[in-house]
Amino acid sequence: MTSSNAAESAALLMTGNRNALSRAITLIESSLPEHQETAHDILDRCLGDRTATLRIGITGSPGAGKSTLIESLGIELLKDPANRLAVLTIDPSSERSGGSILGDKARMEKLAGRKDVFIRPSPSSGHLGGTSPRTHEAILLCEAAGYNVVIVETVGVGQSEISIESMVDYVLLLLLPGSGDELQGIKRGIMEIADGIAVSKIDGVPEKSVQFSKAACESALNLLPKKHPVWSPHVILTSSVTGQGIDMVWDNIQEFAHTLRANNIFEENRRKQLHRLFCAQVEMQLRQTFYNHPEIRSSFAEIAAGVEKMNMSPFTGAKKLVEQVIRYPR
Repeated sequence: MTSSNAAESAALLMTGNRNALSRAITLIESSLPEHQETAHDILDRCLGDRTATLRIGITGSPGAGKSTLIESLGIELLKDPANRLAVLTIDPSSERSGGSILGDKARMEKLAGRKDVFIRPSPSSGHLGGTSPRTHEAILLCEAAGYNVVIVETVGVGQSEISIESMVDYVLLLLLPGSGDELQGIKRGIMEIADGIAVSKIDGVPEKSVQFSKAACESALNLLPKKHPVWSPHVILTSSVTGQGIDMVWDNIQEFAHTLRANNIFEENRRKQLHRLFCAQVEMQLRQTFYNHPEIRSSFAEIAAGVEKMNMSPFTGAKKLVEQVIRYPR
């Protein structure tokens, strides 16, 4: 795609064209360098048109009801006609085949048919942390297309999904009543990144078990350091079946955004996120450029064989390889 075509694609995307947005995200997710170059050309052209947006991350263990809560939350926030919603869902990729099911769009039938909603499932591509390697760029593209609320649903692989914090404003952690997740959260740290907790699927669960889970979550939160000095996470009881608590979740998210904006924390967090993304991109491009360098490709196997035969240590081998393209300072 030429520069003029990238300009046309960017202009079309900024009008809210869903096809243009889908194509741009496909290019972002491509492993081909020329596709990524075009996608970032499109993204650069979209950055000047900024509007106030809200990014929400939904995380939790498999079976916690993330997709159904997102659908209920989406319907609630779209009661305001000023809102347009983008949902980015991450599905786990098979380590054997590299494929993924990408079934979240089918599970959100009530949202999928709406013109003010864009749903994009993406494979995790083996990326750790519960997201896709290109999720942050996809968020920026969705915002450029006019979606002022972006929800990111993580893979649901357990307690390691902390990379979501580096790209959204508000993290909602879903826990099942009576599952013990509230205690596991202290051990693994996922509660430390939560800005709110929803005890989900409370319909049909004994009230005693529900209240115990809520009390356990609140006790756990009291033991953790505060993520933001001006905000204390709330524990909300929810059911996507009955609708209980869904409006409270949305109110809590809006109150969070208002509080952080009023204390000049919201935009500062955004700047920090962009800095982390910039550093991550520098590291990724350095790695790609290094391994694609002709001298490295021609000598890598030989040096690796020397290490495997114990003719040199891994440290010496690595230094010898790097010094073919970069000289260490003396």
